[in-house]
Amino acid sequence: MRDKPLGWLSEQHFFRDPVRPTYADTSFFFSPPDGIVLYQEEVDPDESIVDIKGKPYSLREALRDETYDKPSLVIGIFMTFFDVHVNRIPYPGGLSYRELEPLDTLNHPMLELENTLLEELRLPTPDASYLADKGEYLQHNQRMVNTVANIDLEEPYHILQIADYDVDCITPFNLKQNQPVLQGERFSQIRYGSQVDLIIPLSDRVHFPSTQTVHTHVEAGVDPHVAVRPKQRRRGAP
Repeated sequence: MRDKPLGWLSEQHFFRDPVRPTYADTSFFFSPPDGIVLYQEEVDPDESIVDIKGKPYSLREALRDETYDKPSLVIGIFMTFFDVHVNRIPYPGGLSYRELEPLDTLNHPMLELENTLLEELRLPTPDASYLADKGEYLQHNQRMVNTVANIDLEEPYHILQIADYDVDCITPFNLKQNQPVLQGERFSQIRYGSQVDLIIPLSDRVHFPSTQTVHTHVEAGVDPHVAVRPKQRRRGAP
């Protein structure tokens, strides 16, 4: 792709929506976007996922909801210009969404991080500390909080879409709230470089082990990313 002009990439490559197999397996959450896993960890609602220029970035800040009180598994996946930008439902349920505007006049760019990924084909450290200088977009940019409720889960889970600097366009495919959606179903597209976080509240009944590792590349609706495993009850427990 390096020899292709930007116009061709924008018109022919970026907006592609390839046909993919559809998997229905509720023993897994599948990846919602194509991209590279930046971080995945279990955190409390006010615990820092990553410190950005000395300022903690928590789930409450990510969701812009000071009342959020669920310890959660959070997985951040960065989509480069070369990834398919159609997002898919990782686990079935009823889908609602809430759009949040950028905190500043313009979104902050993701280009520095994307250049590192595309030019060096690696991330500089095994943890998320490289976001300390490159992750301001996480705190400021336009985002869409998609919430999916399923009766098999104790709490709804969230798909957080974060837009890039120069486009700020997140396009839901269905504008109705609380719509039933199937696993692997297309539900939205983000224009150009962007990020999607999968946020799963922890449960007393179910364990959510990750099946992918940080810095691997995943594909939306194809790669299982989180297993859904019932916790074994102790003998004699109610």
